[in-house]
Amino acid sequence: MLETVELTKQYGDQLALDHLDLRVEPGEVFCLLGANGAGKTTTIHLFLGFLEADAGRALVDGVDVAQEPLATKRQLAYIPEHVQLYENLTGLENLVYLTRLGGHDLGEADGLEHLERAGLERAAATRRLGTYSKGMRQKVAIAVALAKNARALLLDEPTSGLDPKAASELCQLLRALSEDGVAVLMATHDLFRAKEVSHRLGIMKRGRLLDVIDAATVDHAEIERIYLAHMRD
Repeated sequence: MLETVELTKQYGDQLALDHLDLRVEPGEVFCLLGANGAGKTTTIHLFLGFLEADAGRALVDGVDVAQEPLATKRQLAYIPEHVQLYENLTGLENLVYLTRLGGHDLGEADGLEHLERAGLERAAATRRLGTYSKGMRQKVAIAVALAKNARALLLDEPTSGLDPKAASELCQLLRALSEDGVAVLMATHDLFRAKEVSHRLGIMKRGRLLDVIDAATVDHAEIERIYLAHMRD
């Protein structure tokens, strides 16, 4: 569903991505691990068309992002580290408005159903967003992904600043989406949550994908050992 082929991005003299080859299958949760500057966010932004690659390709369901930016965006949903929504609108109003911007006419009943599926309580759906926690804002963003039938979800540091309960709920939601066939690509520093939610983990350093690990074959301590060994090398 998501693929990069020799994807390369440079900022001035800094090589942010170095011929990256990556695949995320439908129904797979793939977590990208790495220090700041490893290229995780750059990878996500290239899939979204926020940046232009210097070489190589980013593909969404086989379609080149650079050649068909609108077509590929229709397949994607994005949750950044800090979800930006309209503070004076309710969660439900945000959902209805944003999905209509994307060309989907969503009624109130369907909106409430999507929000509940995303884990937001019905009573909270009609409160103004200014009263929401970070975890609640993320649930609105996930509801947008559900409403637009996104086939791939991209997340950048989604567990940063979440309490353990909210982080656990997010991971459960991502697993549920993957069971429905959604491809999930998540950039994170959270080794524990990455192990809990992912099918595979990729370790990045200086724009290169150094290692890909089947999450089911390692425990938390082994992931940490492998990760730290790559960071030292």
